[in-house]
Amino acid sequence: MNVRRLIPTTAVAGAVVLGLTALSACSTSDAADGGNGDKLKVTASFYPMQFLAEKIGGEHVAVTSLTKPGVEPHDLELTPRQIGSISESDYVLYLKGIQPAVDDAILQSGVKNTVDAATLTTLEDHGSEVSGHDHDHGHEGEEEHGHEGEEAHEEHSEGDGHNHGEEGGADPHIWLDPVKYAEVAKGVGKSLEKADPDHAADYKKNTDALVAELGELNTAYETGLKNPATRTFITTHSAFGYLAERYGLTQQGIAGIDPEAEPSPARIQEIHTIAEKEKATTVFFETLASDKTAKTLAKDTGLKTGVLDPLEGITEKSRGADYIEVMESNLAALQKALGAK
Repeated sequence: MNVRRLIPTTAVAGAVVLGLTALSACSTSDAADGGNGDKLKVTASFYPMQFLAEKIGGEHVAVTSLTKPGVEPHDLELTPRQIGSISESDYVLYLKGIQPAVDDAILQSGVKNTVDAATLTTLEDHGSEVSGHDHDHGHEGEEEHGHEGEEAHEEHSEGDGHNHGEEGGADPHIWLDPVKYAEVAKGVGKSLEKADPDHAADYKKNTDALVAELGELNTAYETGLKNPATRTFITTHSAFGYLAERYGLTQQGIAGIDPEAEPSPARIQEIHTIAEKEKATTVFFETLASDKTAKTLAKDTGLKTGVLDPLEGITEKSRGADYIEVMESNLAALQKALGAK
């Protein structure tokens, strides 16, 4: 089911609602049974939003997950009970454009404190090839463009060979860049302070601690990927455009931003040529999707396979217990594949 083609740029650019949907591994019924005492009832759309809500909210929030562990978030369809639980939330944290069913339900829920993470940083448009060297929006460019980015992307979002929908679309995978994720964390912290002023000091303290942790993660990536033998990596899911751009790498996606899309024979041949030219060693696949495409391509091209986790959910197969640990595993996998010392 090609849900990602429903992500128009205009939807992202126009995401002005503050919607905060926090998701956790607890079941939806937990928040609806009234057993949370005086805690702020937070609904999160999928794991990256859950992580922020739990880390920043701490003991003052009861977080409910809309996307259960192991479910591909883009394919999520909500039950009537889940839709009801959104309406009963004190605070909703989500990322507009990832899950159309969630976007619609939140719009209709009437919840006052809703935060859309897409409004807390600048979204960009990434095709299959994203490089930190020659992409228009490199490290320096982010500060210059500020929040004009959304409009600018409408101009060049079409024709990049990926099915973003007829109106083009921005890449929603902002959480895979620790710097952008920290920007989102700051916005989430401020919104929680406003939603629950009695515990504002704790939210600020927790936000500062998380931002510092994400800063250390960013430093680890900068240091660990400084001198690679190659800067090109191949992935079945083009989720790593922001990460590639941040650390001067080039992502070559086999089938674009939609992980379910089958690559064309022409694209497979193109990847084969790129791999030879750029001395790429590895085809990465993700934990929540099939490795069939990666293994077929690796066999045809003589490349290795590896796991690069887009962190859309944590399961027993995840290489780490939370966002930070899985990102550290991703760094180790990239260092090995890129020959970084």
